[in-house]
Amino acid sequence: MPVAVFILGLAVFAQGTSEFMLSGLLPDISADLGVSLSQAGLLTSAFAIGMVVGAPVLAAATLHWPRRRSLVLFLSVFAAAHVVSALTPDYAVLLAARVVSALANAGFWAVAAAAAVAMVPVRARARALAIVVGGVTVACVAGVPAGAVLGQLWGWRSAFWAVAVLSALSAVAILRALPSGTARRTASTGPSRPEGSSRPEGSSAAGGASPAGGAAVADGGGEVRTGVRAELRALADRRVVVTYLLNALVQGATFCAFTFLAPMVTEVAGLGEGWVPGMLVLFGAGAFLGITIGGRLGDAQPMRVLGFGMTALTAGWAVLALAGGNPVVLVTLVFAQGLLAFGLAPALTSRAYQLAAGAPTLAGAFATAAFNVGAAAGPGLGGLALDAGFGFRAPMWVSAGLMVPTLAVLAWAVLLDRRTAHAPVSRV
Repeated sequence: MPVAVFILGLAVFAQGTSEFMLSGLLPDISADLGVSLSQAGLLTSAFAIGMVVGAPVLAAATLHWPRRRSLVLFLSVFAAAHVVSALTPDYAVLLAARVVSALANAGFWAVAAAAAVAMVPVRARARALAIVVGGVTVACVAGVPAGAVLGQLWGWRSAFWAVAVLSALSAVAILRALPSGTARRTASTGPSRPEGSSRPEGSSAAGGASPAGGAAVADGGGEVRTGVRAELRALADRRVVVTYLLNALVQGATFCAFTFLAPMVTEVAGLGEGWVPGMLVLFGAGAFLGITIGGRLGDAQPMRVLGFGMTALTAGWAVLALAGGNPVVLVTLVFAQGLLAFGLAPALTSRAYQLAAGAPTLAGAFATAAFNVGAAAGPGLGGLALDAGFGFRAPMWVSAGLMVPTLAVLAWAVLLDRRTAHAPVSRV
């Protein structure tokens, strides 16, 4: 695996730490800036919205830029926004800085996923994506607790300084490690081919027809560059849209339960508040193991991974809602559900790239948007269930409920795959 893929994972770790560390810093931010806790909570919502909007928009706006330049620029803006966040005494400025951070993070995610896929053979795509996405799980395990510790020792601003420094170092490492000729607007000309073989039949050194049916031009690295309209046409495949829907539903169920895990620990299982950080770390540890295993299995048998994983997730959330008052069941399922939920991520993302070969950049951008739609909608639905008076187990039931249509959508995806496989091939 190229070292540049691991550096991308490091950068994602810094950004993931920033996204989730506010959960342990909100009371201090609220007190320091003189705003209510709910106003401080808007800093998290602003970040999620920025991610949803920013991923496809920035990916399209910078489509013609080299990937290395885009990644360094996004990381530099991300680091600068955290410097501003660490210095400002004004809540409105901090809120604006969080939106800018989210936009930069969204743009980085879209390009980083495409860059990782471009640096490895097709058979290793899920593993490469697992390393990049693994930065988020490591952030849950180590980054978020570390941010909380920094906040307790030196104030909440120190956590923002730490993220700024780590992001700047990652930008320098990417500048040195990522191939300079890696163009952003690249699209695979077809299925992978053995090393040393000639270019695909029908292609030429000067260019050819893109998989999306639009004009394409070969870059210096032997890949084909496409424009925004060609990439959007590639994304019009119903199987791609269904894959994004699966991603959003799975993440909605996952983040609904994760967000309201604390009351399950303290109010339902009757454990002390000191157990909450440990449970969050346990969930993150399961997620890290899951994404590692999923990265390997997702390359070999993606649909089996999705079928088994989603079925097990559905059952797990339901059992957690029913028996989460038992500490042994709670501890076991927190780890297992983290493993299953994040174990699906490489297969889902890799499938999007496989089906949308003509949209290497926007495929990642919309995958990022789908992920964050679920991450924002899931906790919202869980909060509505709590406000309706259904009790502290309600978010777990919401997660289980979200997985039911997910299984139906997966069956739809399998049906579309079969129809496509048996469809007659048109020849010109």
